[in-house]
Amino acid sequence: MSQQQVEAAADQPPAAGATEPEPKSPREIRLVMIGLVIAMLLAMLDNLIIGTAMPTIVGELGGSDHLAWVVTAYTLATAVSTPIWGKLGDLYGRKGVFLISIVIFLVGSALCGLSDSMVQLISFRALQGLGAGGLMVGVMSIMGALVPPRDRAKYQGMFAAVMALATVGGPLIGGFLTDHLSWRWTFYVNLPLGAVALAFIIITLHLPKMRSTAKIDYLGALLLTAGITSMVLITTWGGQEYAWGSKQILGLAALGVASLIGFCYVEQRAEEPVIPLGLFKKLNFTMVSIIGFIVGFTMFGAVAYLPLYQQIVQGASATNSGLLLMPMMFGMLAVSLVVGQAVSKTGKYRIFPIIGTAVMAGGSLLLSTLGTDTGRFTSSCYMVVLGAGMGFLMQITMLVAQNSVELKDMGVASSSATLFRTIGGSFGVALFGALFNNRVKDTLAGAGGAGGGAGSGQQALDPTGLKKAPAAVQDLAHHAVSNGMHTVFLWGAVISLVAVAAAVFLREIPLRGAGQKPEPQLEAV
Repeated sequence: MSQQQVEAAADQPPAAGATEPEPKSPREIRLVMIGLVIAMLLAMLDNLIIGTAMPTIVGELGGSDHLAWVVTAYTLATAVSTPIWGKLGDLYGRKGVFLISIVIFLVGSALCGLSDSMVQLISFRALQGLGAGGLMVGVMSIMGALVPPRDRAKYQGMFAAVMALATVGGPLIGGFLTDHLSWRWTFYVNLPLGAVALAFIIITLHLPKMRSTAKIDYLGALLLTAGITSMVLITTWGGQEYAWGSKQILGLAALGVASLIGFCYVEQRAEEPVIPLGLFKKLNFTMVSIIGFIVGFTMFGAVAYLPLYQQIVQGASATNSGLLLMPMMFGMLAVSLVVGQAVSKTGKYRIFPIIGTAVMAGGSLLLSTLGTDTGRFTSSCYMVVLGAGMGFLMQITMLVAQNSVELKDMGVASSSATLFRTIGGSFGVALFGALFNNRVKDTLAGAGGAGGGAGSGQQALDPTGLKKAPAAVQDLAHHAVSNGMHTVFLWGAVISLVAVAAAVFLREIPLRGAGQKPEPQLEAV
């Protein structure tokens, strides 16, 4: 270590007892990676697996009125717990906190499989989501502690592969388990995988022990929870359960704004804030937070509505809905792997977010041209472009966020990057849903009841019922859905331009090695 590095390390405060880990050999890292990859797979696979099992679950447990809460409870618990898990890891040690999150997730999974009513299932899904919030953050922050940023990029390509595997394989696995075993096995399947992850983490992961005497920022955690809960519920309920201008949505908006303002006030005075607001004074951290939000916004919006277009307009089977997104995931995976290797070899990364955001905007623009006569090959090529844009960004945003902070804040940086992407996804699905539904309704209404009115309402979005409808009704539905897709992705392209602007403002801060303090950065304006 050079004299300059020694002095930099000496200047770094040992907050929360944090110490730099000893360098790990490639073999040690690969063994730990097995446990980390399985844990990430558990977190990403869960909602995708149970999606295909939901009709069977409702048929056995009843409670169809509360069906949405099976997903909402999990998503909400994951979102609100994400920043808290990150802070706990920084304070008390990442390994122990990560193991606790895995155990909570597995207990929740087992209880979900044993549920005898919809109320029980929703409650246990919330418990499962609480553990899932720690899985993603734990994986990223442990990687940040084990591997220097320059070497980290090549390992993070594996996480893109896990995302592609989960997106494509989740619905297929869920359908297989439901058809051949029971819907309960969509939860029980987590237990053996989780046990393997626990074993690998316990045996192979060795990090410095940490002990903190700092007080937990309970008030900040409570206010952040209230703010995130309000935002998630607004995006979940708005335009669906309640009108956007209803007192319920407006009340949640007021609660969310008040909670977040209170959170910012409390965090400026807390001894160990849940999210240190000083991080946002660093230009790179702020810019990648914006980019991560927009990546989540675009990705989850595309995942939600592309299969609908392919099923209704292109006549694809709903059974293979996971396979419909394979071109996008292939583009994401291939580019992510290449970019990871390039960053590891050169140590340069600034150009990739700029290219990625521009390609993502271009992919959204191409998808906005989808029409009733667009072939599957053409639409698949457009999805590859969108996926490639995301591939430039998925791991780089996390890498830059982690490279912007000291080791003591690695968990907070990881959880913040994950949180912004999650919240972006919630907003993306909600906003795209509102745009899509309004455009579909306007198209149907403008047709003046063509086809005897049978093409209006819900039938236009029901692939099974639509196949039995007259040709005129089918044609009207195809045009309505195509128009909806045009609006969704045109707005997606416009919003992606914000990410392009944020990427341009990024600075090329050298990727440091173990023990180095991040270089001073320009303050965000």
